[in-house]
Amino acid sequence: MTSSPSTGGSPRRPSPLAPEIADRLKRAADGLLPAIAQQYDTGEVLMLGWMDDEALHRTLTTGRCTYWSRSRQEYWVKGDTSGHFQWVKSVALDCDADTVLVKVDQVGAACHTGARTCFDADVLLEDAGAHTPGSDQ
Repeated sequence: MTSSPSTGGSPRRPSPLAPEIADRLKRAADGLLPAIAQQYDTGEVLMLGWMDDEALHRTLTTGRCTYWSRSRQEYWVKGDTSGHFQWVKSVALDCDADTVLVKVDQVGAACHTGARTCFDADVLLEDAGAHTPGSDQ
């Protein structure tokens, strides 16, 4: 389903979100919020996607993660084409109201590469244990 984000380049449409949610959101200039998907029972960070008001509304009301694809310029529901579903367990807004954390039950791979998580292939720092908080070394 091709469409434009509800707060993107076109004139702002009324938000489908409840006003008490929509009024709190601090969206980027393109109308999007980063949405972090995390496995609800293990805490494993799975992926980062983007949501506008419509995608967040769909996520909250359907129990399945809906994202806005910046490259394809359309909404996509995780699992519709891959079979790797994200069943929503909870949705939280961060303290700045500019990022959404969606705790999910991930079925299959979360990453488009086929990996369980998007954050396991390119580790920049593995163990920072040599420097502990409070030490000057």
